[in-house]
Amino acid sequence: MDATGVTTYTDKHAESGIASPLPTIDTWPNQFSAYEIAISIPEYTSICPRTGLPDFGTLTITYIPDRLCLELKSLKAYIHSYRNLGIFYENAVNRVLKDVVAACNPSQATVVGEFTVRGGMRSVITASHPAPQ
Repeated sequence: MDATGVTTYTDKHAESGIASPLPTIDTWPNQFSAYEIAISIPEYTSICPRTGLPDFGTLTITYIPDRLCLELKSLKAYIHSYRNLGIFYENAVNRVLKDVVAACNPSQATVVGEFTVRGGMRSVITASHPAPQ
């Protein structure tokens, strides 16, 4: 807290959830080339590391598979593990992208997080692989 009694953001808040252990995202061998897969997850939840309040939103993972595709049951378990994780929106979207890329090494991937209104504002965060130049 600062001198006025307001909790300030700290490095601990900012780094929360980035390196937490999460379930593995399994894959299966891709049989085709040059197509896109889009997965919408409308029941994403996590916890704000500063306030402890729940965050809600829709995550959309869009990727062009190379040799592997994401297995949906394990992806569901992975996403549900965020439910009790303290992590900011921006970090969650970038963490999901990093973990998807690590799991299946897609030719291209984008994760979009559309979060519910809080305090009169709605946030939409987009992370892409490869990163835009």
